[in-house]
Amino acid sequence: MKSIRVILIFALIVTCAAAVFAQKTKMPAANFSGTTMSGETVDLDSLKGKVVLVTFWSTRCPICESEIPKLNKMAAAYRGKDVVFLAPTMDNPTRIESFLRTNPFDFEILPNSFGILLKYADPDNTGTVNLGFPAYFLVNQKGEVEMKASGWDKIDKLDSLIKNLLNAGK
Repeated sequence: MKSIRVILIFALIVTCAAAVFAQKTKMPAANFSGTTMSGETVDLDSLKGKVVLVTFWSTRCPICESEIPKLNKMAAAYRGKDVVFLAPTMDNPTRIESFLRTNPFDFEILPNSFGILLKYADPDNTGTVNLGFPAYFLVNQKGEVEMKASGWDKIDKLDSLIKNLLNAGK
């Protein structure tokens, strides 16, 4: 009986220590500056204190296109709150404007953002950069990456985390 109690206490201590360690090891989001389609400059470091969703996408990505209506709905739900939605893309403004005529996207779009993509992509062991589209980086109010994901159907998880971050910041 005593040994079971010792094992349970040890397990509890290890679990608590792991949770504390995990909270303290969040990576800071790589700072970047970019110019929006309307010509405004956005600097990630200047957005500390807000929740920021950075969504890498492409006009040539069918999954990205299918996610845009859900992303627009999520952005509308947080309008007027301390949440910023950024959408860097490697596409040029002409291609983006053509795409937006049939696919409105309510994020701050940052064209020609290959340099930003390089800061967030994971290089493999050969140095090739990898980043699946769409790619999501949710940055908390402290400027740390709270969630990193790519691919289809991440919107519900992102929405839940944004709500949690906003509630924790109150």
